[in-house]
Amino acid sequence: MTTRNNFTRRRLGQAALAGATLIGAPLPLRHAAAQAPANLKVALLLPTSGIQAQIGQACRRGADVANDVFADMKLPVKLEIVSYDTESKPDVARTQAEKAIDAGCQMLVGAFDSGQTIAIAQVAEQRGVPLVVNIAAAPQITEQGYKFVVRNFPTAPMLITGALSLHKEIFKVSGKTPKTAVMMGVNDTFGTSMVNGIKALFPKLDMPYEIVDTITYDPAAKDLSVEVGRAKATKAELLMPVNRLNDAKLMIQEMVKQRWEPMGVMNPGAPGLYEQDFFKTMGKYSDFLISNVPWLDPKSTMTQSLEKRHAAKFPNDQLDINAGFTFEGLLVAAQAWIAAKSTKADALMDALRKTRIDQHVIIGGPIHYNPGPQIDNTNAPAVENLNRKPTVVLPAESAAAALVFPMPGWNDKRRT
Repeated sequence: MTTRNNFTRRRLGQAALAGATLIGAPLPLRHAAAQAPANLKVALLLPTSGIQAQIGQACRRGADVANDVFADMKLPVKLEIVSYDTESKPDVARTQAEKAIDAGCQMLVGAFDSGQTIAIAQVAEQRGVPLVVNIAAAPQITEQGYKFVVRNFPTAPMLITGALSLHKEIFKVSGKTPKTAVMMGVNDTFGTSMVNGIKALFPKLDMPYEIVDTITYDPAAKDLSVEVGRAKATKAELLMPVNRLNDAKLMIQEMVKQRWEPMGVMNPGAPGLYEQDFFKTMGKYSDFLISNVPWLDPKSTMTQSLEKRHAAKFPNDQLDINAGFTFEGLLVAAQAWIAAKSTKADALMDALRKTRIDQHVIIGGPIHYNPGPQIDNTNAPAVENLNRKPTVVLPAESAAAALVFPMPGWNDKRRT
């Protein structure tokens, strides 16, 4: 006859053995045992090494807190997010996308860079796996007729049109208007799309200044002294750079060295000038530069949750649109699963095409794809570097500080 005490001791012994087995297990196994199963397996494809590494790492931080924000917002979904490094190379992006699909990822999100994203889109289409583009502006990404691609980021023409409209507003508010401008831009897929887009759209937008020269260079350039010297020689009053991070630093360093002080430096929808490492490297020379780019909406409840979670996990890192748009890419993936309640590609794509997300983190209207794969209602503000921080200065209803234009000289006392 088995007594209650014997039964209890036996059960306790079995429980202790099971506990010892779990404690001795490798950490990933122990973590998995403690976590609820995920609803959807998502591959996050980003350049976390190579020349775009710092931006890719900033993007990934938005993903690292995504599930926490979903929980804060009471969204009934959990993603298994698996990171893949594209190494800042389109060919690697392609092979990593294939690797992710072979590993069972049911949706792809990425990849910041247009060239890398194009390579991933081709794989997504060939393999029939949905891709949500977090950041990448080359128009051809969503103009190829792909059935498995949606983009939660403006195209280059959308960025340009919004930026140049803001130029006019900046001149109106400041009472100062340049008469001439020079463009400097990287010659990669994104840079070429932006430069060609500006050339095509500029004559139609009735701008108050003339573009007197366009200067392009390799994004891996180690020296921009010749290019900056050529730009300075034009005597243009406005510089319009289409940068990445590393060349943005080289450009400003050379402008300071050559004592070139135009009326303003305003990028028409590119990264570089607002990145955290740009502020760390350039110090006082980082201030008063303007980026006309989409930005986080500080009045959104979801943005406030993202800010809180990001600050707690990454207290020494800046939250900007890299993390913001990457988070939103994952939000789109999560909402697709909520609507479809399925991991099958066709069901997820049907849900993506019907997406409407009113509560999100980037300034603008609801996230939706109308009628095709491209979001169409992101509103880019003017973001000026003030006190080593990217700060919205226009439009007035979103502004956190007053616009400063023209730009103070490199040795002006307002630079501290």
